[in-house]
This record gives sequence, structure tokens and C-alpha cells, in this order.
Amino acid sequence: MQESMSLLIQPTWRIIDQTSMGPYFSALQSFAMDDTLCHSVGTGQSPAVARAWVHHDTVVLGIQDTKLPYLQEGIQYLQEEGFRTIVRNSGGLAVVLDEGVLNLSLIFPEKDNKIDINMGYDTMWHLVRKMLEPYEVNVEAREIVGSYCPGSYDLSIGGKKFAGISQRRIRNGVAVQIYLCVTGSGSERARYIQTFYQKAKQSAETKFQFPIILPEVMASLQELVDKELTVQTCMFKLLTLLQKHSQELRSTQLLEYEADLYEGYLQRIEERNEKMQRG
Repeated sequence: MQESMSLLIQPTWRIIDQTSMGPYFSALQSFAMDDTLCHSVGTGQSPAVARAWVHHDTVVLGIQDTKLPYLQEGIQYLQEEGFRTIVRNSGGLAVVLDEGVLNLSLIFPEKDNKIDINMGYDTMWHLVRKMLEPYEVNVEAREIVGSYCPGSYDLSIGGKKFAGISQRRIRNGVAVQIYLCVTGSGSERARYIQTFYQKAKQSAETKFQFPIILPEVMASLQELVDKELTVQTCMFKLLTLLQKHSQELRSTQLLEYEADLYEGYLQRIEERNEKMQRG
């Protein structure tokens, strides 16, 4: 655990807070933003970045999801329920994002020291454990069978998953990304994904084993700690912890040279996304 703390120790943490961008802020813009920052941090033009973001009523599909035999029927169902759908450019499967879900990206330079993939995951796990220390809960990292987007670094309390972690690497930059279900109903979010798979897969045989969703194995942090928790209180905890691990917190948005990079990454992800959603 000490080793995973070492990545959090940075001379400067650059903070990009996009938790209040509103319903028109698209998840595609978010993924282009992380690619831009990976590029910028990896080439040494930016210090390490902690970016926080919230999206309204969006289901982010994984690349495997686009191979579902009845994908369009699944997408149509989600759209009828009021969700936008996009395809992410990092690993994993379908997840729900809404106002009660806080997304965090920690972006590290890898130029001088190689960052082992597990070390990236452990760093995020450690950070979340520290954020939740006051609630005296045991945050486990292991696969929760029956959850959506299952993986060996599902974060859970008492066997109920509230978060999932992924990673993306570009030009010596490493983005460790997490979605934290802070408020709302975890099982209700899971029911949307359960129905999506029922409609998009039906009884067809597929090479890839899609998860069989059990809504009862998912919950939000507010449900699990039984205390008043909000996205903003989690943000405050995050900033307090990062301040302890650095000499300076620097709050910015994209810099001028990054804006050009961003436009290129956004165009690329939009074109790819359009192609993939057509199935």
C-alpha cells in the first residue's frame, strides 16, 4: 500500500474540476480531454493532473458492447429511457453516468519511471480508501460477479459494488479513471444495464461472455455508508488528500496549446464513435 501512495506524491497537482459543466457536457468531450491531458503530461508539458467530471444521463458502452447482435435495439431502449449513448476508448463494458456519479482521472507522467498497470489501479483504490476513512468502512478491490462492467478492481463495501476503475495510456502519460456512484440507487442504475443486455443480446450465442447483471449487488456510497454524501463532499475530500501529497495545487482549464490537441482528439473519437454505434 505504501508503494501505491508514492504515485500520489507529486510536486504539483494540476486540478481540472468539470463537475458543474451541466447536461450539455458530453462524455465524448471528456474522453478527448483525458487523451489531451495524457499527451500533455506524458510529454512533460504539464504536471500530474487530477480531473473530476460529471455527466448527465449517459450510458458509456465498451468496445465489446458494440459487437452485441441486437445493439440497435439496446441503444433504442436506453434512448427511450432518456440516456445518451457513447462508446469509450478505454477498456471495459457498459456503465451508467448521471448527476450522482463522480468520475475521477489521475494522469501521471511515465517518462522516467514505468508505472505498472496494477500500481495504477492500486493508487486509485488507495485514494478512495483514504477518502472514505472517516466512515470506517472496509473498501475491497475484487471482481463483483453480477455487477455491470465487472473487473478485478471493482470497489465494494460489504460485497456491493460502488465503483469501477479503468486505465488509458498515451505518449508516456497514464490516465487512471474511476466512476464513483456517490448518490442515488446503485441497483436502479444496474437495472437499466440489465435490460440493455437483454434487448441487445436476446438469446443469441456470442463469442464474448457478456455479464448477467444482478442489480442487488450494486449500490451507491450514500446507501452503503448511510450518511449524507454528495459529489461535492467527495471533491472536497479529494482536494484535501492531494494537498497533503503535494507542494502545490494548481486549478486550471485547458491551456492554449492543449486546446488544439483537444480538437484533434475530439474529432477522432467522434468519428470512431459514430462508426461503432452503427454496429
